Amino acid sequence: MYLWSLFPLALIASLCCSTWASMIKLNGGGYEDIVIAIHPNVTENDKIIENVQNMVKEANQYLFNATKQRLFIKSAKILIPFKWSKHNNADKPKTETYDKADVIIAEPHLKYGDDPYTLQYGRCGEPGRYIHLTPDFLVNDKMISQYGPRGRVFVHEWAHLRWGVFDEYNYDKPFYIAANGDVEATRCSADIKGTYTKRNCQGKPCNCSPDPKTGLYEDDCVFVPETYQSVKESIMYLQALPSVSEFCDSKHNTEAPTLQNRMCESRSTWDVISNSTDIKSTVPRADFNIPVPSFSLLQFSERVVSLVLDVSGSMSSSNRIGRQLQAVELFVVQIIENGAHVGIVKFSSSASVVSSLVKINTQAQRDQLKSLIPRTAGGGTNICAGIRAGIALNKNFDGSSYGTEIVLLTDGEDNLDTSLCFKDITDSGAIIHVIALGPNAAKELETIANMTGGLRFNALDKVEANELIDAFSGLHSGNGEIIQQAIQLESIGSVVKPNGCLEGAVFIDNTVGNETFFLVSWETALPDLNIEDPKRKQYYTADFNTDTASRSSRLGIPGTAEIGPWYYKFCNKHTSNQAITFTVTSKPSNVNIPPITVNAHMNQDANSFPHPMVVYASLSHGLQPVIGAKVTAAIQPPSGVPVVLELLDNGAGADIVKNDGVYSRYFKQYDGNGRYSLKVQVKSITKKTRLALPRSRALYIPGFLENGEVTLNPPRPVINDEDLNLGEFSRTASGGSFVVSNVPSGPQPDLYKPEKVTDLEANIEDDTVVLTWTATGDDLDQGTVSDYDLRMSTSPEELRRNFDTCNSVNISSFVPQVAGSQENFTFVPKDIVIANGTILYFALIAVDKVPQRSDLSNIAQAALLIPPTPAPTIVQPTPAPTVVQTTTASTTVQSTTTSTAVQSTTTSTAVLPPSSDDGSGNLSVTIVTAIVCSAVIILCIIISITVCIVSCTKKKPNPEMRL
Repeated sequence: MYLWSLFPLALIASLCCSTWASMIKLNGGGYEDIVIAIHPNVTENDKIIENVQNMVKEANQYLFNATKQRLFIKSAKILIPFKWSKHNNADKPKTETYDKADVIIAEPHLKYGDDPYTLQYGRCGEPGRYIHLTPDFLVNDKMISQYGPRGRVFVHEWAHLRWGVFDEYNYDKPFYIAANGDVEATRCSADIKGTYTKRNCQGKPCNCSPDPKTGLYEDDCVFVPETYQSVKESIMYLQALPSVSEFCDSKHNTEAPTLQNRMCESRSTWDVISNSTDIKSTVPRADFNIPVPSFSLLQFSERVVSLVLDVSGSMSSSNRIGRQLQAVELFVVQIIENGAHVGIVKFSSSASVVSSLVKINTQAQRDQLKSLIPRTAGGGTNICAGIRAGIALNKNFDGSSYGTEIVLLTDGEDNLDTSLCFKDITDSGAIIHVIALGPNAAKELETIANMTGGLRFNALDKVEANELIDAFSGLHSGNGEIIQQAIQLESIGSVVKPNGCLEGAVFIDNTVGNETFFLVSWETALPDLNIEDPKRKQYYTADFNTDTASRSSRLGIPGTAEIGPWYYKFCNKHTSNQAITFTVTSKPSNVNIPPITVNAHMNQDANSFPHPMVVYASLSHGLQPVIGAKVTAAIQPPSGVPVVLELLDNGAGADIVKNDGVYSRYFKQYDGNGRYSLKVQVKSITKKTRLALPRSRALYIPGFLENGEVTLNPPRPVINDEDLNLGEFSRTASGGSFVVSNVPSGPQPDLYKPEKVTDLEANIEDDTVVLTWTATGDDLDQGTVSDYDLRMSTSPEELRRNFDTCNSVNISSFVPQVAGSQENFTFVPKDIVIANGTILYFALIAVDKVPQRSDLSNIAQAALLIPPTPAPTIVQPTPAPTVVQTTTASTTVQSTTTSTAVQSTTTSTAVLPPSSDDGSGNLSVTIVTAIVCSAVIILCIIISITVCIVSCTKKKPNPEMRL
């Protein structure tokens, strides 16, 4: 019971620590060392650097005022690509890399627009991963009208990145029905004034009409804010509005269906921000004169890597020295990119240089390095000697080890005090990646990686796990040059019985195919090898390049490999069981098309039982999220069998947002203390795997209302749905290692309550309420709950504050499904007459078998709002907005004018009662006109329906998607 009483706080603490630790420091209210990195493929343009500096300077005062005179920006670092002209005032980066930058500037793969956005997949209050800005956003001043001043946009995204708040608009639900029955635009605050208009209304009235099924405005309707008004909230909705200078607080709109309300339990953005460590640790400044931010330029140099390899006596056990040979050979022959400088150091009781730095340009140089990889072991373990030798070797490049890399592999405890060289490590400015081989590697490895921003990996003595090869396959440069990197398509292993086979298929897709290598390694004897390409061409054992010393066989495909499935079959001809592993790597096939990649990691590097952890896999095509794939994580404990979890992108459980390309799941199946390792495998699903849009975007402003005139911005681009579909592909990635402590022995009690439901939806159909949600689990997001406690009210606040006293809905006949399934429940409310204008609210709690109760779900609204049938006679209404067309080079833009006062909520056209006659017993001219008009309208409707039916039969199966 004591453990469980601590669990809620432990869960919050554990989820607030991310492996993507930013280098940003907060000093006296000022943010220091913000890293802004320019992607290598961005065309050189010094205007980008200039405008980045101007943007940050502009954001500084806005941020300071928005945080109530507390926080500002002191300094930032701008990383310039190696391929750009050398800047005389640029230094070499130390541990700063493109991969771990706080802000990245890169072209979008698809021209879906230039939305600034933040990759954000943590919970409310958890930091995001990075802010993405496009070069066009930074240099094209026309976009200021679409997003607002750049400094204000930066503060909007900074709130996502630093404080983990969410947007206060909703592209998926742009309108909602307020408690008073009015249709409102989704926004915070609701006091922001504006008008509703159709975007495409050439030659037609621009008034918005409600959809008769939902009561909400039709799809082509947009809310256009007034330019000049006094409302100050909120930056997370409309930072471009001149008056907006604060985050939502006292004006917070709890009714609006925003992600902020859903994710943060209807807390305002300022409530979340004000409870952050940044605000709590900083008092308001008495002096309002904050310093101007300073900037330093850093420019990438050529990649320099020293392989520091353990050859101590313990490396001879379990053939570790042989497995090290296999993995390092893979790295120097296949993984390390051309143009990089590579050296080799070996260490035991002392260290020595095996190979000085060699710039990789030819296969002969790779083969030469391969021949120098150590193959014998003996002596003690002196890790500091190895690290110091690696630092000294890297300095031979240009006299400095700043920004260089060291790959440290060791299997044992240090015979000396590893901390004695920590100062040398930090002074070196080198990035040190650590690989722990076996169960007894030095505990200081994680500290070294943390100090330098390096990666961490763990590999047990289970050959079939292929962990050591996975580690070296994941050692990519941090400079963002993805086009030069080898992408791991497959990594699989198994203990195969005599005459048994390891077989399957790996898919080569159109984003990869160059320098494709198939690597087979074995434990005892060479298997019988066979690979078949998509055109049925066969490759046999004799076609492979076999090295008996490293017990590996490699098949390289010249040119670009055929697209499609490559079938493999490796059969054990030995008389006893042996482990066989298979690894496939390939490089991008087109310099202009980024490859599909997967990045895997845990939400933290170290954890203490019973805190659960979260597994993340981010799948993308360039910067475009990839959705609809099958993603599986295998977590290897210090001993025992791996825990296999299917990761989900369903917006439930550990997953925050549905269809954002980030797949996740809770991990809680701890099996002992020590190092755990993560591997993720991805397979595409035919006709389901596709591209999506990034979330957490700055609002693309449809237009502004100024002096009675509505000016609309160009419409967002339209992308054919077929352009978003992806074919078959395979990917594998190592997610590194993490350490777990305080795991008790023996079976554990049920410590984990069900995760709360966050996607409850409600609708009214006739007299029936229809509820849908994603099933939660008995333990967090896994298993099946025992039942649900469902309640309803006419007040959302009543559900939120007094759930147990609200009306209970009988759900006893409902049988819950396994976590992740789609749940559906319908019922007819008792003692409630569902009529036009009915608004009901629903929430639920999941209950497990203990019984433990989940937190309260989101609150769902079900409203029945049927618009009145238009009267047959219409008197001249208040002058409606007229369409004024403006054009751009490639897009027709519409603007609207009106001479009447603009309402802040839905406006309706006045309708007078029809006259029956003109006083003389004859029908009035108005009535005659109405009859004729009605007949014409009916005829037009018939023709329109006929045309629509014919058009629909010819329409593409994949409609266009408006982004």
